[in-house]
Amino acid sequence: MRTVFIGTGEISVETAKALVTKGHEVIIIETDKAKIDNLGEEMDCSFLHGDGSRPDVLREVNPEHTDILFCLTDSDQANVIASLVGRSLGFKRVVTSVRDEQFENICHELGLKDIIVPYRTISRSLVDLVSGSNNVDLSMVLKGDVRFFVFIARAEDAVTIGELNLPATARVVLYYRQGEFAHADAETVLQEGDEVLILTHSKHLSELEKRWQPRH
Repeated sequence: MRTVFIGTGEISVETAKALVTKGHEVIIIETDKAKIDNLGEEMDCSFLHGDGSRPDVLREVNPEHTDILFCLTDSDQANVIASLVGRSLGFKRVVTSVRDEQFENICHELGLKDIIVPYRTISRSLVDLVSGSNNVDLSMVLKGDVRFFVFIARAEDAVTIGELNLPATARVVLYYRQGEFAHADAETVLQEGDEVLILTHSKHLSELEKRWQPRH
C-alpha cells in the first residue's frame, strides 16, 4: 500500500514508522527542511519538501497511484484545505485530522468522510482499557508532552465542561459517575463527585494541580 502524510507531527511519524515496518511505501510532505533532515536519518521512507495544501506539491506524489492521503498537520485549517485539494486531485482516500469540533462539522458539510478527532480516539482507547480490552497500548497513544490529569468534581465544579475555563490545550475526554463512564463535550454538565479525566499538555499540570488536587 502507498500512503502519503502531510506534516511531521507525532501521529504522522509514529504511524509512518509502523507502516514502513510492515513494508508499505510511505511519503512524508513537510514544510520544515530541518525536520526532514532529522527524520531522514531514522526513517526509511521518502520525503518531499513543500506545503502539502498546494496542488502543485500534491501532484508530485502521484495521487492516482496513492492509496491514502493523511492530512495530519497541527492546523485544522491546513488539514481541511489539503483534504479538499487532495480529493480534487484524485487521491483514492483522504483522512483529515481536526481538533476543533467546529471543523468536524465543516468537514461533514464538505463531504470529507474520513475524519479523525485525536482526543476522541484517545478517549475510546481508554474506555477499551477500562472495559478490559487487552489490545490497547497507551505508549502508542500518548507521546511527548501529552499527560492525563484526573480530579473529583466539587460542588463548585457542577457546571458545563465549557464553563470550566480549562487551558487551550487541555480537554475533558470522559468522566465517571456512579461507576459508569461517559464521553464528554463542552455541553456536558458535571455533578459533584464525578471523576473527570483531562487530556493535557504537561506544561499545564501544575496549573491544574493548584486548582484540583490530583487523585492518587
